[in-house]
Amino acid sequence: MKTYLISLFSPDGPPPAEVDLGRIMADLEVVNAEIRAAGSWVFAGGLADQASATTIRRSDNVADAVLTDGPFIEAKEHLGGLTVVRSDDYDVVLGWAERIAGATGLPVEVRPFVDQDDPGQVPTDR
Repeated sequence: MKTYLISLFSPDGPPPAEVDLGRIMADLEVVNAEIRAAGSWVFAGGLADQASATTIRRSDNVADAVLTDGPFIEAKEHLGGLTVVRSDDYDVVLGWAERIAGATGLPVEVRPFVDQDDPGQVPTDR
């Protein structure tokens, strides 16, 4: 089985007042339950606000790492959550990703992990 990362991209700042986080979480749990039932569940979770991030940089010519409060880059969107799944069927993974995008209203990206069986190439069985 191949392992895939489904990334959710969130806009900066708190969610707008009209966003029903309870409904979103309930809709996501329906998708997560389906992934578990299929035996493909590895992990999922939301990330804290990007302001809580610490960026660590270290170069060859510097003895100590440099830690900076905040995200790696300033952007209007950031990684807000992730789901890791395992499947032999890329179309099934895309289906789950589409449902996650529908539940959250956020852009979603699907990428395979690089491993010995899959050198990071886009699946060609679609």
